Amino acid sequence: MHKKYLIYPVFVLVLLFVIMILSSCKPEPVQEEEEATGEEEVTEEEAAGEEEEEVVNDSESLFPRAEEVENRFMVQDAFQGITFTRPLDLQNAGDGSGRLFIVEQSGRISIIDTSSFETSAVLFLDISDRVDDSGNEMGLLGLAFHPDFENNESFFVNYTNGNNTVISRFTLSSDNPYAADAASEEILLTFQQPYPNHNGGQLAFGLDDGYLYIATGDGGSGGDPHGNGQNRGTLLGKILRIDVDSQDPGLNYAIPSDNPFAGNAEGYREEIYAYGLRNPWRFSFDPLTGRLWAADVGQNKMEEIDIIEKGGNYGWNIMEGSLCYNPRTGCDPVGLELPIHEYEHSLGESITGGYIYRDENLPLLYGAYIYADFISGTIWGLWYEEGEEPANFALSESGLNISSFGIDEDYELYLTAFDGKIYSLAQLQ
Repeated sequence: MHKKYLIYPVFVLVLLFVIMILSSCKPEPVQEEEEATGEEEVTEEEAAGEEEEEVVNDSESLFPRAEEVENRFMVQDAFQGITFTRPLDLQNAGDGSGRLFIVEQSGRISIIDTSSFETSAVLFLDISDRVDDSGNEMGLLGLAFHPDFENNESFFVNYTNGNNTVISRFTLSSDNPYAADAASEEILLTFQQPYPNHNGGQLAFGLDDGYLYIATGDGGSGGDPHGNGQNRGTLLGKILRIDVDSQDPGLNYAIPSDNPFAGNAEGYREEIYAYGLRNPWRFSFDPLTGRLWAADVGQNKMEEIDIIEKGGNYGWNIMEGSLCYNPRTGCDPVGLELPIHEYEHSLGESITGGYIYRDENLPLLYGAYIYADFISGTIWGLWYEEGEEPANFALSESGLNISSFGIDEDYELYLTAFDGKIYSLAQLQ
């Protein structure tokens, strides 16, 4: 018994000694986990810092420095040897053909095949027999191809005939798939113009809705004497939107159900998408954001650029740009959409709207709204980001009467001028 009791303490001591040795040989998981966590935190902070730096740099790149773009571009003859008479519009068909369609004020549309080395344009459509271009702002003013042109072969034009604006559909010739059939005209819409000027003229299909958008001027003369801009009972001084693939009773088109005045009981024209415009000379959709950009020609003080929203009132003839017009002072701007940019007549007197630049050939211009003035020939780039002050820079003093802009299927930008040529932009070396 006594020996047994002596063995137990010795056994316990030995066991404790073994446990201590084993404990000293074990790794320290908690400490390693803390060190590992610390390393992860540092890595996350570094990654977050790098990501933040990338975001800041990207934000700064949205607006170039003046010295990078101001007067750093020139215009160049895009198709040497090919000229037109008073070209007013340039469009592509979106059919993969790469062709450009040039609209002449007299009523002719011609094709430039950019994939060939031809030095002449091919006639596509001649409706000069029904187009009245007797006034400086009259004639064949707009062209738009149906989004499904490749299959339905339909396109649309905007022209003046006497005292009327005419919106018509045409189709291709059954005998010649490279030419239009002048006898295929289907008139969708006509409305009277009280004066020969301020006819608008732009046509374009919405990128998401597939509806046809139409720009109309206020009817002309000066100062909008009939108050058409603010009168929602007339189609003048508006951006219209119609469905050309359906028909409502008594119409050759349908009213989109979400038009802002669809089904109203006040007598407003249901075709109206936006109003309060003087003479919108060219609008376009940004293919990336879907925004509708419009340039509105001013009266005698301001030229303006607007982003068009459904149901928006753009102020004419209460205001000319950000200035009171009628009355001259003390006008109420509540409920009016002011321009995102404007310029005084010391810089130019007739704005020509353009496009958001989405081509890759001139990366410094990517995302800028490129536009010009018909009188001064200045070409500008406007960089705009919601919530930021826009940046506007003169890109080139072209010396041209720039009548319109257009893009090809790859978003390369062109401009038309009254010297008869088609130009593109190039960066000075």
